[in-house]
Amino acid sequence: MNEQDATAVLSPIPGQVEEQEPISQPEPTSSLHGHPVEQAGKASPEKKRSGKIPEPKRFKIFCGSSNVALCEEICKFVGVPMGEARLQRFSDGEVQFQLLENVRGADVFLVQPTCWPVDQHLVELLIMMDALKRASAGRITVVMPYYGYARQDRKDRPRVAITSKLVADLLTTAGANRALLVDLHAAQIQGFFNIPVDHLFASPVLVSYFRELNLPDLTVVSPDAGGVERARFFAKKLDLPLAIVDKRRTDINVTEVMNVIGDVRGRTCLILDDIIDTAGTLVKTADALLDQGAKEVYACATHPVLSGPAIERIRESRLKQVVVTNTIPLREEARGLAKIKVLSIAGLLGRAIESIHMETSVSSLFN
Repeated sequence: MNEQDATAVLSPIPGQVEEQEPISQPEPTSSLHGHPVEQAGKASPEKKRSGKIPEPKRFKIFCGSSNVALCEEICKFVGVPMGEARLQRFSDGEVQFQLLENVRGADVFLVQPTCWPVDQHLVELLIMMDALKRASAGRITVVMPYYGYARQDRKDRPRVAITSKLVADLLTTAGANRALLVDLHAAQIQGFFNIPVDHLFASPVLVSYFRELNLPDLTVVSPDAGGVERARFFAKKLDLPLAIVDKRRTDINVTEVMNVIGDVRGRTCLILDDIIDTAGTLVKTADALLDQGAKEVYACATHPVLSGPAIERIRESRLKQVVVTNTIPLREEARGLAKIKVLSIAGLLGRAIESIHMETSVSSLFN
């Protein structure tokens, strides 16, 4: 290729122009960055290149294997097709991930809650981020509707790991430029990250449901002292009184309810928590409230972990209804339980993704 035929083309920045040195060529064939390429004794007609990004390529959303249904809902809400990728496993469980489309310079959102099996989905997430980083993605935002290991956020006993900090470091090292999280077990976990974190709350979805339900004489109940701030925010939104249940943890996943702080006699109670794991705390809290004279007890939580005997405990409990969101897909046996009601947060996550991409306020979603 001779010098007359070689022309370097750089990606234009909308609103900026560049000058092109004159070249000797019989006929003009193209223009660069909105300015005609000058020829010897003849100027080409002016052509402008649009700086608008095609609508389907505003941003890209990819999904891991932990909650494909939620990612599909998010993509449908924002009107962006799910990114094409191939996730496979060797016979020993080793993960192999390959992107099937170009992501160079793209604003990429990777949706993957680290729910059961937690370690498997966490490693899967790290591998996917590494693939995106090596494929030169412009920005990688990890969207974790459920942040595994969030409950290990401090040294409450000698010689234990602060695992939620370790996970934050792993995500950053793997290539995350930003994190979008939902209802962290402790808000201080945001400080474990050295990248920007957007912390969403499922409360707008839950508040809307119970406002429409319009339960009489309703009182919001925090199942422990750590959840008081969450319950107070919820009660303020619905203009309801607040009660607290004092509990003492005797072992991992084992709790003993002690007493109820607040008047619940003759009232309908709504227990509010971030996670329902084995449902031991939930069922004992409901029993304590009913023993104190409550008429009915409802419960709601963001993350339905529902491990171990949780389904059986909820089925046999005196709870009227348990309302959860789809941050974690329900197990098969939980889907058939009439007491469990699932609300979708796909719209909330979709609006947050659009706000992050457009660099607008995420906090405005809660006003």
